[in-house]
Amino acid sequence: MLVDAVPTPALIVDLDDLDHNIDAMAAARPGPALRPHVKAHKCTELARRTAERGGHDRFCAATLRELEGMVAARVGADLLLANETLDVDRLGRLAAAAAAAGVVLSVAVDSDETVAVAVAAGRTAPLSVLVDVAVGLPRCGCAPDDAGRLAEAARAGGLDVRGVMGYEGHVVGNPDRAWRAEQVAASMALLRRAHDDVGGDITSAGGTGTYDLHDWVGEVQAGSYVLMDTHYAQLGLPFRAALRVVATVVSVNRDGGWAVADAGLKCFGMDHGEPTVEGHTTFFTSDEHVTFVPDPERPVPVAVGDRVTLLPAHVDPTVAYHERLYVTRGDEVVDTWSVDLRGW
Repeated sequence: MLVDAVPTPALIVDLDDLDHNIDAMAAARPGPALRPHVKAHKCTELARRTAERGGHDRFCAATLRELEGMVAARVGADLLLANETLDVDRLGRLAAAAAAAGVVLSVAVDSDETVAVAVAAGRTAPLSVLVDVAVGLPRCGCAPDDAGRLAEAARAGGLDVRGVMGYEGHVVGNPDRAWRAEQVAASMALLRRAHDDVGGDITSAGGTGTYDLHDWVGEVQAGSYVLMDTHYAQLGLPFRAALRVVATVVSVNRDGGWAVADAGLKCFGMDHGEPTVEGHTTFFTSDEHVTFVPDPERPVPVAVGDRVTLLPAHVDPTVAYHERLYVTRGDEVVDTWSVDLRGW
């Protein structure tokens, strides 16, 4: 069908732009130099295309649900839960499923409690760990000086300690490239210090905004690059906006000078700002609506029934609101991919 026949609001992925992004990242970080993060799109078919076209067989995820889906879909040979979990039963079941599928499974640990959970889950099936180190973002991660002790505790419990990871999330979105580079170096100095004590073959860090600023870590955990958003677009990265939301104009107020389309707060991740209505000016967003000011230079006034496209400011939570991606080439829908890793 044509894009104009898709029920709105809908997520539209341009296949040519998606492939451009996969190719551009694979050229910069080929094969195992990238561990694509599926939290950005929660879609096994998109992950499969990334693996096949980009040549990546390592993936990371933020939730057990995401990794359960990846294992079931047989996408990726080396999977990392780049997050802490205390759900020993579910982690154990995931480890068993991964082992049955021939997948190497690892989990991040940053405390005695998360190490104990990994040890218990590892009694079910083989399970490895990465020591998660705090490198500046006030979120998960142990102190660099505590990383070696946690690694020894994990090894004493029978786990394979593969190395370290650290996420400089406080750095990745800053538009000042020189500042980003400086802060990446400072964060990686902390991770290096921890790695000296931990050992292991894996050093993992980074994201879309810093993928090309790492000269020490072996792999970068980037995810948003495949679809992109307006927040990352301000960094001047070589990736295109592959994702849009298509909406229908449901009301026009000629006297007030605004129009309303059927895509609102329940369609977009809003933590990085309002969505951009292409060709017009976003006024505000409410539960089910985006109110915008039509371009006064437009030769034909905006009318009820018209379609508009919107660019999200933060792609990850935007995709998580939706059940499917309509994959397009030009004006034609060539496939539909389920957002099958959403939820918990």
